[in-house]
Amino acid sequence: MSRTEYYEQLKALARETRSRFQLDSPRVLRSDLRRIYRAEGIRIDLWPYRLKRLRGAYFNDKLGPTVMLMKGLPEDPMVFTMAHELKHHLVDRDRPFSYCDSSNESNAVEIGAEIFAAELIYPDDNFVEHLTQMGIQPGQCTAEILVRLKHETRTTLSYAGLAKRAEFMRFAPSGSLSGVKWKKIEEHLYGPPIYKILLERRRKWR
Repeated sequence: MSRTEYYEQLKALARETRSRFQLDSPRVLRSDLRRIYRAEGIRIDLWPYRLKRLRGAYFNDKLGPTVMLMKGLPEDPMVFTMAHELKHHLVDRDRPFSYCDSSNESNAVEIGAEIFAAELIYPDDNFVEHLTQMGIQPGQCTAEILVRLKHETRTTLSYAGLAKRAEFMRFAPSGSLSGVKWKKIEEHLYGPPIYKILLERRRKWR
């Protein structure tokens, strides 16, 4: 089987999983993944120590399937990491241990987990449909458009994931979304987040 065929099979599995667990929007939350984990009999071990490169790992031993997650991850990376490790459970459970960090990110098994996770959260077809509804044609997608897309769909796929997909699917020119200050664009389009407003008010009251 070629890598392309392998990745397409994983996308199909992600869509089947979305259907089976009634995930019907691009906003997949950690509570959704916890529900899937319970159904699959996966235990979660929140790791309290901050590791330099590791966000999650999958174990399948005599204690059963367990996913280790770095405690304190924000919502988007936590959801993506949980979805990534779910792929290892569904497809790679014969491997006693799987982990993802920058040392093995070019491995087909790990790339497949990234592709599965992105498709589980926000399927390609929905991404294309939403951009088309916004009037965006191939080659026209900008960072500002992706910020609007994330705001309007409330997807939990990260800006990095959205940018990678936009470039891969040629909605954006290759390299055009590298080094983008996403939060700065967010604030320009929608104003500062509430926590910044509150901090500024407290500062003025002092």
